[in-house]
Amino acid sequence: MMTNHIAFYQFGSAVRRKAALALCLTLCMLGLGLSASAHEPRARIITFDVPGAGTDPGQGTTPNGIDSRGVIVGWYVDAGNVNHGFVRDPDGAITTFDVPGAGTGAYQGTVALAMNASGVITGMYFDANCLYHGFLRDPDGAITTFDVPGAATVGGICSTGVWWLVMQGTAGQNINAAGTITGNYTDPSGVGHIFLRDPHGTFTTFDAPGAGTGAVQGTWTATFTELNPAGAISGWYVDSGMAIHGYLRTAKGTVRTFDAPGGGTGAIQGTVPLSLNPERSVTGFYLDGSSAFHGFVRSPRGMLTTFDVPGAGTGIFQGTYPASNNPAGVITGYYTDKNDVSHGFLRAPGGKLTTFDVPGAGAGAYQGTFSWCNNPAGAITGSYVDANGVSHGFLRPAMPWPFF
Repeated sequence: MMTNHIAFYQFGSAVRRKAALALCLTLCMLGLGLSASAHEPRARIITFDVPGAGTDPGQGTTPNGIDSRGVIVGWYVDAGNVNHGFVRDPDGAITTFDVPGAGTGAYQGTVALAMNASGVITGMYFDANCLYHGFLRDPDGAITTFDVPGAATVGGICSTGVWWLVMQGTAGQNINAAGTITGNYTDPSGVGHIFLRDPHGTFTTFDAPGAGTGAVQGTWTATFTELNPAGAISGWYVDSGMAIHGYLRTAKGTVRTFDAPGGGTGAIQGTVPLSLNPERSVTGFYLDGSSAFHGFVRSPRGMLTTFDVPGAGTGIFQGTYPASNNPAGVITGYYTDKNDVSHGFLRAPGGKLTTFDVPGAGAGAYQGTFSWCNNPAGAITGSYVDANGVSHGFLRPAMPWPFF
């Protein structure tokens, strides 16, 4: 079982399918009023698998994001549980790659996490000692690796579903059009910190005010959509009591922290931003006092609106999980129902909700549809987990506005 957005991915991205993460980690005012909702079974959905992807439970294909051209980036897990990066062009052609130095043992290898409009990819790779390193892949296939000064230099444990507990090293997680990369690094004590790497390779690091200094505490960010074109960054920090809080760092370096109304204050509860659009609108989820998930959107002026998808469960680690908001303010993500089955959703700027399921998605616990990212045109990519626990990729092409 692999996780998507490395700290979440470290705190979350797919809590149910990719969630041992979120599991360990990390009422609602349905907008400004009640939101309309509809299920959309007519949307044409394309499914795909990377050649060489494994077919056992926890293996398969995991797209992580889609750019403005419709190019999808992600990784796949082979039959030996080794990770490899891939890029899928709009015509369906798939290119796979491995970073030199990536380990070839189980749970090692290459994980592609983000891409800009020029086709430059960033991510992380696990070496043979299970130490994380960042990488940059140019469109011609040339790869540069990097480590943040101060990052741990001793490997962790190669395992599945618990990266945030064992990660040691550097992970590139976002890249914008200017070529700036941002991501997480952990120090030798296991504390998380944020870095920016400019196009010349110079690093800047920062921590959110109030971030804890113990293992698994510190400052974190998610993947693909947490760095906007201007250079602003969003994410979360874990305080000394293990409660979670959101932050937004402007391009000039000012850090503002915030909490969603209704967020719990106990350990592994609180506010987790997962996406920042060009207008500085932030979306993500919060865990309430019962550890159920709820969605939120924070406007550029700081106004917070919370929402739940009808049909979302209310049990521990069930609920609504927004993952991405595009420039138009359309949010996509998934929700987990009372039976622990996941389904995709879109939320229009006015609050109307549309749900969908990928054909072939399993209907058992921890199976279903996981929507990860939507591009400026409204196309969506993500993964679905079948009845055998295998992950597959999907592309839901942009739909016209009447569908909202």
